[in-house]
Amino acid sequence: MLWPWIHYLLFLLVLGYALFLFYRAVYHRYLYIKLGQTSGTPVDWNMRAGELVSQMLGHRKLLKDRKSGIMHIVIFYGFIILQFGALDLIYMGLSGGAPLPIPGYQVFGLSQEITVVLVLLAIGYAAYRRYGEKLKRLKKGWKPSIVVFFITFLMLSVLFSLAFHRIWMGHEVSAYAPFSSLIVLLFAGISVTAAKVLFFVSWWAHLVILLSFLVYIPQSKHFHIITAPINIFLSRKEPAGRLRKLDLENEEAESFGVGRVEDFTQKQMLDFYACVECGRCTNVCPASGTGKALSPMHLIVKLRDHLTEKGAAITSKSPWVPAFAFADGHAHSLVNTAEERPDWKAQGITDIGPTLEWQKSTWQPAEKRPEDMQLIGDVMSEEEIWACTTCRNCEDQCPVANEHVDKIIDLRRHLVLMEGSVPQEGQRAMQNIERQSNPWGINRNDRSKWMEDIGGIPVPTVKENPNFDVLFFIGSMGSYDNRTRKVSRALVRLLNEAGVSFAILGNEEKNSGDTPRRMGNELLFQQLCQENIEIFQKYGVSKIVTACPHTFNTLKNEYPEFGLEGVEVLHHTQLLEQLVREGRLKPKHAVNERITYHDSCYLGRYNDVYDQPRNILRAIDGVELVEMERTRENGMCCGAGGGMMWMEETSGKRVNLARTEQALQTKPTVISSACPYCLTMMEDGTKLKEVEDRVKARDIAEILEQAVFGHVKAEDQKTMQEV
Repeated sequence: MLWPWIHYLLFLLVLGYALFLFYRAVYHRYLYIKLGQTSGTPVDWNMRAGELVSQMLGHRKLLKDRKSGIMHIVIFYGFIILQFGALDLIYMGLSGGAPLPIPGYQVFGLSQEITVVLVLLAIGYAAYRRYGEKLKRLKKGWKPSIVVFFITFLMLSVLFSLAFHRIWMGHEVSAYAPFSSLIVLLFAGISVTAAKVLFFVSWWAHLVILLSFLVYIPQSKHFHIITAPINIFLSRKEPAGRLRKLDLENEEAESFGVGRVEDFTQKQMLDFYACVECGRCTNVCPASGTGKALSPMHLIVKLRDHLTEKGAAITSKSPWVPAFAFADGHAHSLVNTAEERPDWKAQGITDIGPTLEWQKSTWQPAEKRPEDMQLIGDVMSEEEIWACTTCRNCEDQCPVANEHVDKIIDLRRHLVLMEGSVPQEGQRAMQNIERQSNPWGINRNDRSKWMEDIGGIPVPTVKENPNFDVLFFIGSMGSYDNRTRKVSRALVRLLNEAGVSFAILGNEEKNSGDTPRRMGNELLFQQLCQENIEIFQKYGVSKIVTACPHTFNTLKNEYPEFGLEGVEVLHHTQLLEQLVREGRLKPKHAVNERITYHDSCYLGRYNDVYDQPRNILRAIDGVELVEMERTRENGMCCGAGGGMMWMEETSGKRVNLARTEQALQTKPTVISSACPYCLTMMEDGTKLKEVEDRVKARDIAEILEQAVFGHVKAEDQKTMQEV
């Protein structure tokens, strides 16, 4: 008979064609990624394998949203289990109906049917999340939803194939095949021949859907099935958020930062193709939530689209196979970005809706060729690039280990170093840092003036106490900002009480360089970094404490790459918690306050310091510690990071106001923090809400100072109120 041979030949032709198309789609995208720069990051196989198991198999990041995490677990493991069933089904169709010789086949069949139904339930819930709950972070439309149809019809084709196979083979309904048996009952009375024909119809439907999905995967967001494990495995294991060092002395470098998509590293480009478009990053972004232009998800998607379009133009390798089925024929770019966006009207404290609408309306088919488009201007607007607070909440939420912040900083580096384009206030702050080593431009010789009102407590310099154990690095905020000076005084008072031998650099101290680096001025950062390291080495510094998380992160995680070795860097909450634990500081006085603690991004997400500040508060009698809804790893940024402390917010809602409103939901009497930026932002927020008379913003050191020494002096309270 000719039919079996025709059947086999068709199977091989369809399978071969699908695999060929799949290979071409993947290979062409591989060629696009190869256009990027090599990063040269060494591979730590053990650490990366552990992360891969944790994130891919354990779904650690996905379970941050428990409902969708469980849904994804069912689909993920369901598909793994169903691959064995797919092999069995294919074998049935090629062998004339005989199943694979699997021991305990009935139990195997039961597991397959249960898995199919669980996957159907999970995919139904996925559709409900998108169109029933209408989660704003999830895109709507046929392209985001096509996978729902793929998986639904794939699962139904399995059940119908199994059901018609039972009728064809003359098998009775069985508890081991509960769902296919129900279909058998629906089709009771059809002939064996009809059942055989319907089996092959269902079998071919299953095969075509499965292979079509295979071809579709690399040409859609579902490419993450392949790229996400690779991306997670290759993710950086150095300190969180550490920025890539620029070789500014490289005379062969044509430019610095990223001005073309090819300037990104190949690993950064892999991020583009790993994106799931789940919107988790945008959902937690303080810029997106307060009506700014930036959406981390759209950042990645737009860069991915541009890479695909430009990569196709450069390599002459079409990304769409077969072209008639997938190609849209358009490059995309930003349009109408100069138009003023509608007034931001929130549904709640934060709302990503207006940002998503702006992104959707501005990313349209372009008139230019991809190779003629400017990365900054045609793909990413400067408004988006300067809206980032570098809080890394997007990265913490991303289930595929994408890194958004380093890409934004690389874009800023190009703007600053190559084009000299910086918002006016940011430019002023960097000029002041360059001239006077502080963002205000106050005389650098006034850096030690904060000690004048400390009430006779000794604050020795490194020259006055050359045998010091700990260097107290004050930072620009602690030295010059009137409000933060009180934190510096509180910390000095506590260190003296605990008998810590410490010293300060006095007027020799310089800005840490965090602000210039986050704003893209790598040249100024490296200059300050080298000067500070020389000073540390000059005085034999072995341990540093600072009250600023931004300074703490820069000294601890970034200076070692530039030569700072053998120096322990502590945040003041780490040192104070240790002193309380050792009994060197005794909180003898009750502080009867209802306190909510705001996590600094650079202390928490960057350095995993969450418990020490809370342990200090718990050690104080009278303190009632209450947590905000967004806390610890998911705490919302105060809005000051990434240089935003020195720039004005010109659109949407102020980030610090939104964060203050979240804090006020806990009905606190004190909003505590452990960062001078956060302290300023929270205090400004209470003033904007007109609650500063009943809700105070206090640093952890100030609260501990009150617990150790009793109430602060009346004149100090008056100063705080005036500030």
